[in-house]
Amino acid sequence: MIRDVRQEDYQEYLAMSRDFYSGGAALHPVPEGNFKETFRRCLAGDPYCRLLMLEHEGKTAGYALLALTYSNEVGGLCVWVDEVFVKEEYRSCGLGRAFFAWLRKTYDSTAKRYRLEVCASNEGAARLYARLGFEPLAYEQMILRS
Repeated sequence: MIRDVRQEDYQEYLAMSRDFYSGGAALHPVPEGNFKETFRRCLAGDPYCRLLMLEHEGKTAGYALLALTYSNEVGGLCVWVDEVFVKEEYRSCGLGRAFFAWLRKTYDSTAKRYRLEVCASNEGAARLYARLGFEPLAYEQMILRS
């Protein structure tokens, strides 16, 4: 089951976010305050982000964070799959595939592109994304920290 976040998910989400950012899926740690702000914004219905809880047999098994943006390049909505995390004990249960099937069913009528990032060290996720049809995008990314 995939559902939008609820207030009672707060502690579970914080714990999973810590695991996500310390488990090789990201290049660097993120301040805890970012997790709290993300949760607050998503719970409040911010139109640019959506936090989803992944459940398996009635238990929280992971989460996904989407960033929604308009892209002139593709002429419409770009759904950034910003984070997908599945707890270790639920990996290889088909939750990743189920999430991406849900994503396509939910957004295919409005999204022009789905986009995500993957660290080179996260080989299992990269293999899954490739099997699902994602392909490398030849852009180099640049950031400006504020």
